[in-house]
Amino acid sequence: MALPVSHEQPEQQEQPVAEEGPQPAAAAPAPGRRKAWWARTGLAALSGLALALAFPPFDVWPLSILAVAALALLTRGRTARHGAWLGFAFGVPFFVLLLSWLRPVGWDATVGLSLIEALFLALMGAGLALTSKLRGWPLWGAVLWVTQEWMRDRLPFGGFPWGRLAFANTASPLTPLAALGGAPLVTFAVAGSGTLLAWAALAAVRARRTDTELPWRTAVGAVGALALVLVGYAVPVPTSADDTVKVALVQGNVDRPGMDFLGRPMEVLDNHATATEKLAADVAAGKVAKPDVVIWPENASDLDPFTDPAAYARIDEAVKAVGVPTLVGALVDGPDEQHVQNEGIVWDPATGPGASYTKQHPVPFGEYVPFREELSKVISRLQRVARDFYPGDHNGVMQLGPARIGDVICFEVAYDEIVRDAVNQGGRVIVVQTNNATYNNTGQTEQQLAMSRLRAVEHGRAVLIAATSGVSAVINPDGSVQQRTGEMEQAVLNAVVPLRDGKTLADRVGAGPEWVLAVGGVLACAFAATGAVRRRRAERRAADGEREPQHTA
Repeated sequence: MALPVSHEQPEQQEQPVAEEGPQPAAAAPAPGRRKAWWARTGLAALSGLALALAFPPFDVWPLSILAVAALALLTRGRTARHGAWLGFAFGVPFFVLLLSWLRPVGWDATVGLSLIEALFLALMGAGLALTSKLRGWPLWGAVLWVTQEWMRDRLPFGGFPWGRLAFANTASPLTPLAALGGAPLVTFAVAGSGTLLAWAALAAVRARRTDTELPWRTAVGAVGALALVLVGYAVPVPTSADDTVKVALVQGNVDRPGMDFLGRPMEVLDNHATATEKLAADVAAGKVAKPDVVIWPENASDLDPFTDPAAYARIDEAVKAVGVPTLVGALVDGPDEQHVQNEGIVWDPATGPGASYTKQHPVPFGEYVPFREELSKVISRLQRVARDFYPGDHNGVMQLGPARIGDVICFEVAYDEIVRDAVNQGGRVIVVQTNNATYNNTGQTEQQLAMSRLRAVEHGRAVLIAATSGVSAVINPDGSVQQRTGEMEQAVLNAVVPLRDGKTLADRVGAGPEWVLAVGGVLACAFAATGAVRRRRAERRAADGEREPQHTA
């Protein structure tokens, strides 16, 4: 990637705000400047809230573009330090509202995680300020959004991808771009549309101030922003398939949502077994067609069927009643007494349990506790995670009856590489086993549903969501929702879905484009920072030269 040129036309230059720090009394910030600083901070916070409203359960996706544009304008021409502050002020309210579904765990968890995630937006804010002085800054601004998500998806403890711009655009004109470059390309297009809009707005403001006609930049920026939004309509999304499979998704429900959703032993398991037996009765009565496969959600069995004979017998009884292979979500003992494994188990009505998939990416502080010995002493709530979840070491591709599925469990649907690997290794339909009982009626289930819709388009696969207490759903390869349940209800979804073998361009290129954009963002920041240091040194040398005493001959 070519390095950007670090200069602009004179009329485009904006003077950066001076770095904060000790200043002579005469150079103290004027009240007007301090007022402007707080005004920018407030606008950044409001823009962050606007971005949160672009995500489910609000789903006002155009706000994702406007929020990007607002942050680009606010950081334009600022110092890196000021840009970092504005990015942080943008990020904190954004994540607090977006992650408010964590409130059953505690508002302190919501705020704590939001502060950590906002640090990445602070870094991006500094980068936006630095690169705003480069030629072609709208491009670098869009690239930096991808860079920020690239870092946040991986750090710390394997990352937390919630809040990606792509996940606010799973039912927008930009969604089909996922078939070309996955979530990173959708994010790039959303951010690019926003930065071009900011570029157009700046040109329009300058024209108004100078009482001149609107410059060509305004038209180009506005048209470019609109083109990026609409280009998705030109992207074909593959949906055809030679084979289909009849599936039944069982949502057994829980008796109580929240942290103690498991209730008494066998409660959750019995709910799912009973719902499956009702399905078998409906099939026998001719009310519904017999499915080829049945899918239970994550944690459908609250007891380890391999060590608890009653749990094994109850599962086996239900599977035999329906008479088809069933994917059972269960917690099973790990390799030692300190660990447990979160598994999807293929259960055959004739031969019993067979192949299994173990969740590869346990959730830190929810399914395992980093630095357990130290942190448990100061955060007693962490003791509720009695045993750490042991991560799996292979993908979720398994044969379930006539279908070769790619299984992912719960939050794993947010991670590009886990879903992509399941498809590239042969999964013809994506299965998402999930348990959101802790977060019912908080908006979390809707956000996870949106991610699954994007995955359907990205990989050209039907996506089957089996949730313990909702939302369960059948999603077509084009991202449309064929069926869905509500929350906190027992339900069974019966559907016919395609089994596809073809791969999208996003499957083929993998993470390559994301890495190119992410590294490009880092290089652009480095180039801009180097240029800023050189300019500052040159200004100091010039100032020192002016202060030297004049000598007479």
